[in-house]
Amino acid sequence: MRRRIPSLLLLKQPFSTITHIQLSFLLPLQTHHSFFRSFKSQSLPPPELVQPFCDLSDVVSSKQNLQPSPWFTQILNLLDNSPTMESNLDSFCRQFLVTLSPSFVAHTLRSINNHHTALRFFTWASNQHNYSHSLDCYVSLINLLLLSPTTTTTTAALNVFAELQRNRLPLTPPAANSLIKSFGNAGLVNELLLVWRGMNEQSIQPSLFTYNSLLNGLVGSSLIESAERVFDAMKEGRTKPDVVTYNTLIKGYCKVGKTRKAIDMVREMEVINLEPDVVSYMTVMQACYAEGDVDFCLSLYHEMEDKGLEVPSHCYSLVICGLCKMGKVLEGYALFENMIRNGCKGNKAVYTALIDCYGKTGNSDGALRLFERMKMDGIEPDEVTYGAIVNGLCKSGRVEEALGYFHFCIENAVVVNAVFYSSLIDGLGKAGRVDEAQKVFDEMAEQGCPPDSYCYNALIDGLCKCGRIDDALGLFKRMEHDGCEQTVYTFTILISELFRVHKNEEALKMWDLMIDKGITPNVACFRALSIGLCLSGKVARACKVLDELAPMGVVLETAYEDMIGALCKAGRVKEACKLADGIVDRGREIPGKIRTVMIHSLRKAGNADLAIKLMHSKIGIGYERMRSVKKRVKFQTLVDS
Repeated sequence: MRRRIPSLLLLKQPFSTITHIQLSFLLPLQTHHSFFRSFKSQSLPPPELVQPFCDLSDVVSSKQNLQPSPWFTQILNLLDNSPTMESNLDSFCRQFLVTLSPSFVAHTLRSINNHHTALRFFTWASNQHNYSHSLDCYVSLINLLLLSPTTTTTTAALNVFAELQRNRLPLTPPAANSLIKSFGNAGLVNELLLVWRGMNEQSIQPSLFTYNSLLNGLVGSSLIESAERVFDAMKEGRTKPDVVTYNTLIKGYCKVGKTRKAIDMVREMEVINLEPDVVSYMTVMQACYAEGDVDFCLSLYHEMEDKGLEVPSHCYSLVICGLCKMGKVLEGYALFENMIRNGCKGNKAVYTALIDCYGKTGNSDGALRLFERMKMDGIEPDEVTYGAIVNGLCKSGRVEEALGYFHFCIENAVVVNAVFYSSLIDGLGKAGRVDEAQKVFDEMAEQGCPPDSYCYNALIDGLCKCGRIDDALGLFKRMEHDGCEQTVYTFTILISELFRVHKNEEALKMWDLMIDKGITPNVACFRALSIGLCLSGKVARACKVLDELAPMGVVLETAYEDMIGALCKAGRVKEACKLADGIVDRGREIPGKIRTVMIHSLRKAGNADLAIKLMHSKIGIGYERMRSVKKRVKFQTLVDS
């Protein structure tokens, strides 16, 4: 007797799981084969077009009637960028008789993070039966590709945009805004302007967001004049600029070095009762800091405080570091304390700047106190901080303590850079411990830190101060052999020392070598040469060298003052007077200025009597009549009378 299967049990099983054997129990034996053949021959129903969300408005009453489609998670799981990703998608859609709608594809593209996967899925979706990408699909893919633009993703985005243009899909305001923002952030100005032109052709009214995105793209590509025209159009049109608009243009002005215009924009905001925010002030402050205008940075900081704006820690850092660069350590420290009182924690850059400034001004104790406070605040010092400590200790003559910090860094794997080494070498050299300095210099290469010009210059200076000019010259040659750049400071040290040991011709050869190498002399270098020549009785030669510098574009305003001062200090007043007369006769300086220089030089040299005599006389600026001719009273009469 044939066993019967309960019909209820069969109804509970999915139709696809009913086997051929189970069907045979339901049908008479003679009709089984004919029925199954007819079942297999029937055509499948058309695939279901699935959407990314299910509309449950008829089922539940809720503010959000759209629920994610169960298909979405399953499709997303298949997008694994594997070699079989496309075939897996095909199999899934065939098995469940589904096809993805353009809105489903667009929503999926917005949920993918990998641009390779997104491109493959975009291409696969376009090959579905009777399918065409919507505008949202193109926009979603372009946004993803330009999220972190590289050469590869930018090229792919341009290809997708070109396909979008070929398909001539009409723009919508959200799509246009999204494209303008993405193209603007990526610096693709041509594409940005194409979308903007398309909006005008299709009479799409740009919103404030559209204008701001357009301005951001133009400013990002430094097209400031175009950005100004857009800004002016906004002021004349219905859509008025807001704070973001002004901040974008302020950023553009600062980017191209037009800081004054950026400041004017901030003031314009105040005139139209549009209050500048923290971004407005910080953008201008950063530009002023880069230009070295710390005083204006400080005034902007006070303005932010007066307006009750919350001053960010980066603002404090800019002003404090700027004050420290100017050597105003007390003002910097006062602002630092104000920063702490206002709830901003000091960072590594601020502490290091203050420590460095304290050290450079000779207050190594203050630097060490800040160093300990920094560690108590849980901020770990780095090699720059330790370098500032060592530099400050060396400048204060506390070389042993500096060596202690140096050994601590070596033992605790703190990276010791060339600046650190140059400070230590300089400190040891100034303390007369040149052999130790040379040892540290030689150890640098062994530690994987090749010496730079600062290290060479520090050791050369130390050798010169100890009277070891031959060793210094040998190191100078080694410097060239090792491919280290010889700087104007290198030549200044050697020229000054060669004159000091009366090797005048070698000093002049060193000067000529510097000029031949194309190194432009500075004030300190010419001072070393001119003083050396003047003290060796070659004043005319010094003047000749100064004349030769003019065609090179080198104008040394204090050169004559230095030469007159050096001669007066050496007691060679007669030569100083002769030089002063020569300067005035050749029209180099006005007589009154040279007279003032002579008075100051004589006073500093301790020759107060001559200084007073010059001050009460007509020498330099007065005239005496020689028959019918008026002649200026020359400085030479100061020593002749």
